[in-house]
Amino acid sequence: MDIKIDDLTGPKVVALIGEHLQDMASLSPPESTHALDLDNLKKPEITFWSGWEQDELVGCGAMKELDRQHGEIKSMRTSSSHQRKGVAKRILEHIIEEAKRRGYQRVSLETGSMEAFEPARRLYISFGFQYCQPFSDYIEDPNSVFMTKEL
Repeated sequence: MDIKIDDLTGPKVVALIGEHLQDMASLSPPESTHALDLDNLKKPEITFWSGWEQDELVGCGAMKELDRQHGEIKSMRTSSSHQRKGVAKRILEHIIEEAKRRGYQRVSLETGSMEAFEPARRLYISFGFQYCQPFSDYIEDPNSVFMTKEL
C-alpha cells in the first residue's frame, strides 16, 4: 500500500470522506459526532493521508496536532471494499510512526462507544492504546470513548 499526504481534492477521497461522514451521522447523535468534514480536514494543524493500491483508494487517516507533544488521530476509514484486509492497521502504523518522528509524547483519539465501533477499539487496543479521560475540547459523553498511547 502506498500511503501519501493528500490535499483532499480528488474525487475518490472526497467520496470516501462523504461516506465516512454519512456513516458516522447514522451511528451517533449530532452532538456526539466528531468526524471532520473536508474543510476542517484542510486546516493547517491537520495532516491527512490516503492509502492506495495502484489507482484504488483503500483507506485514509489523519492526525491533528493538539500541541507540540500531543497528536490526535482523526478520520480513520477503510474503503468498504477493502475492510478486514489490514488497511486500517497499516494506516495507523503510519500515523504512529509520523507522531514519533514529530517528537510527540502521545497520541490520543475519540471513537464511538457503540457496538459498531468495537472493531476499531480492538485495533487501537492491539496497538497499545488505553482508555482515558476526555482530552482537548472533548467532554464526557456516553456515546464516546477516549483512548491514548504514550510514545
